[in-house]
Amino acid sequence: MIKRKDFYFKKAKKEGFLARSAYKLIELNGKYNLIRKNSDVLDIGCSPGGWVQVCLKLHARRVVGIDIEKAKIKDSRFEFVNEDVNEIDVAKLGKFDVVLSDISPKTKGFFDSEESADLSRKAWKIAVQVLKPKGNFLCKIFQGAEFDEFCRELRKYFYFFKISKPKASRKESREMYLIGKGFLGDTK
Repeated sequence: MIKRKDFYFKKAKKEGFLARSAYKLIELNGKYNLIRKNSDVLDIGCSPGGWVQVCLKLHARRVVGIDIEKAKIKDSRFEFVNEDVNEIDVAKLGKFDVVLSDISPKTKGFFDSEESADLSRKAWKIAVQVLKPKGNFLCKIFQGAEFDEFCRELRKYFYFFKISKPKASRKESREMYLIGKGFLGDTK
């Protein structure tokens, strides 16, 4: 991926955010009120920590971040779990009001939407196990062959479901964000 120093990149640096993606969460939370004061939040794929910073600014009680790369956050409300989403023992994490996932596959110039969908499904598998009843879920996924099926699957687990592309997403990007509010529990 080309690292352009666009408007949101410059804004993030100026305002002290670790990543331009912080503005995606700020916009989506502003529209959908996912993270409230005193929320317990799980951030899957949290590095470098832009979304964690947003959660902390929104006065989350606790933010747990999972990633294979260290997040650069120092705050007593933040706990970093240095593990792969494929290997994490979710039982030790506890329960959360909100589960976020902005995880992307490691790429070397070639992007695979199926690999992205696989990571989104793994994030969802974790969310089903740790979301509190009526909890909220926000997940990035790239449009591809599995997009519609994954959306249909998620929709049945939430009182409210929406697909959104924030303004901070690059226009040429195929990334979309799936928003689920009011987790109904594991319906299986």
